Amino acid sequence: MVQQKLGPACKRVEAEQGLGGISPGAPATYIAMCHLYFDSIEAFQTAFGPHAQNIMADIPNYTDIQPIVQISEVKI
Repeated sequence: MVQQKLGPACKRVEAEQGLGGISPGAPATYIAMCHLYFDSIEAFQTAFGPHAQNIMADIPNYTDIQPIVQISEVKI
C-alpha cells in the first residue's frame, strides 16, 4: 500500500526483521525496520505528505508498537 501511494517518487522499499542484539541471546533493539528511498527530502515530503495520515493509521493493523520515524541520507 505504501509503495502504491508514494508512486514513482519512492525509488525503493526495503524491510528488515530484527534478529538479535550485539550479545548472544540479546533481543534486537527493533523488531522491524522499513526503509523508503527517495531522491531528496523534498521528494519524500511531496509524496508522503498527502498520504501520511492514511499510512500512519494503517500501522496498528500490524503492530501495537509506536513507530519511530527517522530521515537519513545514504552515503555511498
